[in-house]
Amino acid sequence: MSFSHLDEGTAEEQWVDDPRLSSAPLLESPPDELIVVAAHPDDETLGAGGLMCRVAARRGRVSVIIATDGEASHPGSRTHSPDSLRAKRRLEVIEALSLLAPAARVQFLSIPDGTVDAHASAVEHAVAAALDATDAAPTQTMVLSPWSGDGHRDHRAVSGAVRNVASHRSVRHLGYPIWMWHWGTPEDVPWSQALAVRLAENELARKVAALRAHTSQVQALSGEPGDETVAPPRFLAHFSRDREVFLDEAPGDDATLTSTFFEDFYARHDDPWGFETRWYEERKRAVLLAALPNRRLGSVLEIGCATGLQTAPLAARSDRVLALDASERAVDRARRRLASADHVTGSRAHVPTQWPDGEFDTVVLSEVGYYFDSDDLDTLIDRIDAALTDDGIVVACHWRHPVAEYPSTGDRVHHTLRRVPGWRRIALHEEDDFVLEVFGRGAAESVAAREGLV
Repeated sequence: MSFSHLDEGTAEEQWVDDPRLSSAPLLESPPDELIVVAAHPDDETLGAGGLMCRVAARRGRVSVIIATDGEASHPGSRTHSPDSLRAKRRLEVIEALSLLAPAARVQFLSIPDGTVDAHASAVEHAVAAALDATDAAPTQTMVLSPWSGDGHRDHRAVSGAVRNVASHRSVRHLGYPIWMWHWGTPEDVPWSQALAVRLAENELARKVAALRAHTSQVQALSGEPGDETVAPPRFLAHFSRDREVFLDEAPGDDATLTSTFFEDFYARHDDPWGFETRWYEERKRAVLLAALPNRRLGSVLEIGCATGLQTAPLAARSDRVLALDASERAVDRARRRLASADHVTGSRAHVPTQWPDGEFDTVVLSEVGYYFDSDDLDTLIDRIDAALTDDGIVVACHWRHPVAEYPSTGDRVHHTLRRVPGWRRIALHEEDDFVLEVFGRGAAESVAAREGLV
């Protein structure tokens, strides 16, 4: 998603006038242990300052993990270097927390600003360590992070890393929107996942004071170009209201989607997801094909072939293709599209429960990983790994924005893929809308290395 803090943004009055904001159910009781993870200094205060204040006042324990130092907040500044901004913003966090939760423990991970996705494991390790250090029961523990749908790359990466840890430990994980209040409208909010904390007068006063402590963001660094205010009054108005809103990052039904879901979807749509008509889809297929490091792909397993638009160019570079999909309607259309390709087999299979025999040189996992719950995704990856030849490759490509019906997101899928023992990433292509990665065994070489160029 593309937006700028310099945009006018959605007026706070539009949010306040929507009854869904005031009617969001209230968080029943604050946790005994609150772990707040922020992508940048000030995220924690903006999104959860009031709740931190409440937990601290009730003698709960508050821990704050700051992923980056926010040194890229003013890339055009001629008066403040990234190092000076890094030091300044750290001090601002400490001052803000002294007003909200004086006994809070704070940890700075110092991940380079804008690169959290490449260092997600550091966030995961820090969250896991914080959870290991608590005596509170999982039911009395809560982890907060920026909301996965917030539209900011670092926010999305932090959310995915936190979810990977919290979901495996049965700890509640809520997301706090930051930029959504700026670029979004009430129609963009999954209100069914919303919980609110209504702030008492003293809690709101402390939060407002803590926000003012982040001077590098709420004031201009100077009158020079490039030093403009990042969080002007119209933006801060979203965080000076008498309630904080959180979105459940693990909504009710997290189960793997069934074959019936896909059959029904194909029955209702002639061109599901706009495969045939959207330039976005056509371009993405071209990027995937260009990322494959081998001219000849050997034996190919395509998981989630849909109607075969991607299968056809894969077949042109392959000796054999087995194209699977959970929908018989989709497979039937793929078979008709590829009727003249004798080396292509289309088959209905709901992986990972139904799995083909044999080994494969190339496995394509495109736009399907987020349909699986965490257990089924782990099983699927294990089966891909077992079926991959010694010099085989896996290409994975996924949409990055959350979809309410899906049990996971593309970023979470790729966080999981990056942790597979023995796999090495050969290629990475990342945009706001999708991420594509190519993995090989540990000894896999780059294209240039194989051709003796390096």
